[in-house]
Amino acid sequence: MEESRGVVLFEEKYVRRVWSEAEEKWYFSVVDAVGILSNSENPRRYWSDLKRKLIKEGYNELYEKIVQLKMQAPDGKERMTDSADAETLLRIIQSIPSPKAEPFKRWLAKVGYERMREIEDPELAAKRMHDIYLAKGYSEDWIALRMRGIATRETLTDEWKNRGIDAPSDYAILTAEISKAAFGMTPSEYKKLKGLDRSGENLRDHMSDLELIFSQLSEAATTEIARNVDAQGFTQNKNAAYRGGKIAGDARKNLEDQTGRPVSSKDNYKHLTEGEKRKNLKPK
Repeated sequence: MEESRGVVLFEEKYVRRVWSEAEEKWYFSVVDAVGILSNSENPRRYWSDLKRKLIKEGYNELYEKIVQLKMQAPDGKERMTDSADAETLLRIIQSIPSPKAEPFKRWLAKVGYERMREIEDPELAAKRMHDIYLAKGYSEDWIALRMRGIATRETLTDEWKNRGIDAPSDYAILTAEISKAAFGMTPSEYKKLKGLDRSGENLRDHMSDLELIFSQLSEAATTEIARNVDAQGFTQNKNAAYRGGKIAGDARKNLEDQTGRPVSSKDNYKHLTEGEKRKNLKPK
C-alpha cells in the first residue's frame, strides 16, 4: 500500500487516516471514530464490544473488511490499529446509538438508496461519475477515456482477487510493478513528477489523454496475460504485471521515438476547479 498518513477533524477531535494509492481510497482509524461518536472513556473496549454486537447482528464479513494498518499513536510511535474504508466505517456508525451519528446515518440512507438504483441500472452510476468530472471542468473526450480506464482497472483488480491476491499491500506492489514497466516510475514517483499531494490527489485524474491510454493498455494487457497463463498467487501475478506493463512501456517508447516527445510529463489538471469552464490540458 502506498501510504500517506493524515488526520481529519470532526467535533474538534482527530480521526487518523491512511491513503491507499493502489485502491485510491482512505482508510480511517475505527477506534478514533468510535471514540468520538460514542463519547466512551475507553474507545478500544467499546469497539471490541461493538465488533461482537455487529457479528451477532449478521455482519459476518466485518473481519474481512477491517484491516490492520500502522498509524501514529499519541506517544508518537507507529502502531497497528483497526482501520476501515468509508463504506465499512459508515456501516459501523449505524450501530452506534449517538446523536452525533445521526447526520451520517441520514446521509447513508440517501446514498444507499441511490446505490441500489445504480445496481439495478449501472448506467446511472456511469452518469453520476460523468457529471462529477464534467462539473470539475474536464473535457468530454478526457472523461470518456477516464471512465473506460476505471472499468479496465476494476476488471484487473477483480481478476487479482480471483487469483489469490487479497492484501492491500499486494495490490500496491502489483500496481507499482505495472507502472514501472509502463512509465519507468512507480505511482508515488509519478505523483511527485506532477507535483501532486500523495495523501489524496488521484494520479489518474491528472493524466493527459495519452497517459490514460497507456495506463489502460498496461492494465488490460496484464489482465489478459494473467488469464492466459492462469496466474495464481502473488509471484505469478507479479510476473504477469511486469509483462503487461512492459507491453505498454514498449509502445510508449516507440511513440516517443517517433514524435520526439515524452508521454509522461509534469502537466496536471490542478487548474480545473468546480464549475470552471472545460479546457484541455496544454503542454507548458
